[in-house]
Amino acid sequence: MSRGMAKHSLAFFCCLPFLTAAAAQDSGKPLTLAAALASVESAHPDLMLAQAERDSAIADRDIAASRLDSSINFEGILRSGSRSNWQNEFAPDNSVRLTARKTLYDFGRSSAAEAATLSELSAREADLVTAKDRRRLEVMSHFFDVLIADMQFNADNELMAVIYVGFDQGKDNFKAGKISSIELAELETRYQEILLKRTASTQRQRITRALLANAMNRPGDLSGDLDEPGLEGNNRVLPEYESLLATLLANNPRLLAQQEMLAASQKRLESFRAEKGPLLDAEVQAADFSRSAVTRDNLSAGLILSWPLYQGNRADARVARELAQFNKLLAGAEKLKMELTQAMLETYLEIIQLKGAARSAAKKQVDYRDLVLERSRGLYEMELKSNLGTSMADTVEANLRARRTEYLLALGFARLEAMLGRRLEESLPAK
Repeated sequence: MSRGMAKHSLAFFCCLPFLTAAAAQDSGKPLTLAAALASVESAHPDLMLAQAERDSAIADRDIAASRLDSSINFEGILRSGSRSNWQNEFAPDNSVRLTARKTLYDFGRSSAAEAATLSELSAREADLVTAKDRRRLEVMSHFFDVLIADMQFNADNELMAVIYVGFDQGKDNFKAGKISSIELAELETRYQEILLKRTASTQRQRITRALLANAMNRPGDLSGDLDEPGLEGNNRVLPEYESLLATLLANNPRLLAQQEMLAASQKRLESFRAEKGPLLDAEVQAADFSRSAVTRDNLSAGLILSWPLYQGNRADARVARELAQFNKLLAGAEKLKMELTQAMLETYLEIIQLKGAARSAAKKQVDYRDLVLERSRGLYEMELKSNLGTSMADTVEANLRARRTEYLLALGFARLEAMLGRRLEESLPAK
């Protein structure tokens, strides 16, 4: 096989389009990272669940706030009765009543219950923030996975072009008697291996696009081309670990939610303990009777003091159950604090490593592969050596490593900001 034919074969394989582009529903322009992240606010099932929990907490708050609301009841009675036990003469004794009643003071029951629901609502709001942060990280991760899958396909495609040229030329050499059948079989085996790897890369492109579509709440709507993000935020200054730790403990949404749930449990304990106290109600009643009597009033008003003297073990059991729940939440809060501080330490160190050694090593590898590619291209033009395809594949691999480093760095910064509950720049000391 001539060197010119090899060039055409190499160009053919390098320009093969990846199969997922045909299956993707492309809008005509590449999908940007900003557009993908905008889908975080869409009605994704994870977000809908967090919103439902918040709405439930709002309803509980309204129920607790209504405990002191006035009540108005209408009562109509149809009956008959006798004035004496020895006379069997029954006469109608019908009546209608309109009663208005309001609790004036319940000695802390309703105020503690309402405070508990307000704390729980704050916890659900913090959980909603956590759900959005989790979705944002998921979209970013899958977006980068698609880019990596595309770059991996390109690398495998480059290598396959090289192997195919060698295998195709080997068949010609075998016919000419220049190589043995074993050598030809070795070339074919190598070609089949890289063909299998390239096929897996093609499937990976489809899978990562499907995962991105699900993360964006667009199942089945696979993106075509993706726009390579600049990721300028990767060059931002990383504050000192101690200042970030203080910010984490003060602003982390998950910690705030746990603290609010603890406060809610404390207030519920106060409300349950107040169940043993009295109730003071005001009542106004208007009535009309079919039979008049000196003890009956058509209009009355009064104050009613109710004091439960004995309730069995009901109140104590509710207090004991809530106290156990409080201790459970307290233990969970301490465990969560340890997990978050450990996760932030690992993320912090990962960012330092990626910004330093990993980024530097990736850049050196890219520079080295660029030099090798230039040398291989020169030798190829002079027809001294035919390893241009291998150098091109190695260059793509080096660039893939460099981009993967930047993607991991961007995800690290995003995770750190999610743990801090604020922008990283807000944690920098004032100048």
